[in-house]
Amino acid sequence: MTDKSDLELVEEFRRGDVRSFNELVRRYQEKVYWIARRVIGTHEDADDIVQDVFVRAYDALKEFRAESGFYTWLYRISVNISLNALRKKRLKDFVRYEEMEEELESSDEGSDARVLQKEYQSILEQAIDRLPAKQKMVFMMRYYEEMPYEEMAQVLKKSVGGLKANYFHAIKKIQEYVRREMNS
Repeated sequence: MTDKSDLELVEEFRRGDVRSFNELVRRYQEKVYWIARRVIGTHEDADDIVQDVFVRAYDALKEFRAESGFYTWLYRISVNISLNALRKKRLKDFVRYEEMEEELESSDEGSDARVLQKEYQSILEQAIDRLPAKQKMVFMMRYYEEMPYEEMAQVLKKSVGGLKANYFHAIKKIQEYVRREMNS
């Protein structure tokens, strides 16, 4: 079954072969996980999102029109569900600087370089997390996924120029935040 294309598997699923959907899950489960993980940040939340993505895909697959590739369609679902989960999470909690400071202070690591590296990584993650949702998504797709702007435009249904501008502004905001935090 693994030598079949995504579209062949979709057609088989539409004819009632649930195993075809299972094969699509097997192919893309890890990719969907990493999309969700980069957006939401935690393993547990990312796992929940993966389940939601495939439930939504299962329910919507009969209406899939194949105007784009299956993965592009699935990616769009993953992004939307991840962003919705992030919005809900941001309403519930916020970055707790005190906890991070306590963690660094209680660390038994003797190396100043290691502590600085941890601090820099934490600040970088905070900077990315503070980006507006659209800029964050564009940044992650470009930086982590190394996705071409043309493909991002198809997934997000935005212009290439707008995506480039979003990426540029995201980079600037991240740089400013990191500089400010490292110098304080």
